[in-house]
Amino acid sequence: MTNPVLAPWLKTQLESLLSQRGHAWLLSGPSGLGQFELALALAKTWLCENPAADGACGVCGSCHAVEVHTHADLCMLLPETLSLELGWPLDEKTQDDLDAKKRKPSKEIKVDAAREAVSFTQFTRSRGDTKVVLVFPAERMNGITANTLLKTLEEPPGAVKFILATEAAHQLLPTIRSRCLGHTMHWPDFEEALVWLQTMSQVPEGDGGGKKAAKPLSPDDLRTLLIAAGGRPADALAWTQNQNAGELARAWQGLPKAMARGDVAALADWAPAQALDALQKLCHDVWAVNNGALPRFFRAEDLPARNPTRNSAYALAAWSKDLAQAARTVEHPYNPGLMLEAFASRARIALTPNKA
Repeated sequence: MTNPVLAPWLKTQLESLLSQRGHAWLLSGPSGLGQFELALALAKTWLCENPAADGACGVCGSCHAVEVHTHADLCMLLPETLSLELGWPLDEKTQDDLDAKKRKPSKEIKVDAAREAVSFTQFTRSRGDTKVVLVFPAERMNGITANTLLKTLEEPPGAVKFILATEAAHQLLPTIRSRCLGHTMHWPDFEEALVWLQTMSQVPEGDGGGKKAAKPLSPDDLRTLLIAAGGRPADALAWTQNQNAGELARAWQGLPKAMARGDVAALADWAPAQALDALQKLCHDVWAVNNGALPRFFRAEDLPARNPTRNSAYALAAWSKDLAQAARTVEHPYNPGLMLEAFASRARIALTPNKA
């Protein structure tokens, strides 16, 4: 039995957190920096029978129970959709309802689950000296759910510890944030993240949490995917696990010019939400370059020529506003095909304002 592979920058943060005292931590930062992985490693170490300064032993019964998702002293407070995706068990009633297709799995952390978590903290410990509640993504708690946890979060019974991990700390109630010790996720150096990505993209499925891509990815493809993810290694790793990751990387490089032509075929293999995310990144980078800054999500040579005119600025501003409005309904489009066509048409107008 081996520990799941933690990125070097997560190992450093884990050691720092373990050296400090506190019963409730809030790990915050943008997506793709490893909040969930760090939170789970911290919980695993707290529950470990033979912990070290750098983390859990990985071989004791407690570590095994965490790895197979059966530890009786660990409560995972996740949205139902994420629990199903990651293989964490749901309570019997919820699972029965979903199996019977009485309803769809929730994308929020439901108040009933929060009540179960509060009850969990009051039970006698099963193995060691600690019980842990892990909440992720914490911003998926609505006001009622968050308020259900407040009292227990402030004064947990016995040796109960909380880890809240979030990709949008600003969406949490101030009363939640004030009851936790804060930890801001570290952003790794690009080259360090690229080396880790090269290693993890070749790890077979089931060995450290990675999945081997269908075809080996070239260094240029990996660099492109890491750039596309804004330098966020976990997000880039998810891209490498796509069966067509190499084609995706090359399509990403050609996307700006395809959108300048209004070529909707460049978006054909993407869901509307994915296409919208890509176009928002493209809008950001074109605007940045037009104002003399460096692009973040695309290579400079792949972007349209710099056009710092008033007409271009107006077109990009209008495009950005349109994309923001589209985000409100992108998860439930009336007609996905028409939405992609509209995206491509609007992108062409914004990227070539003098020809529109």
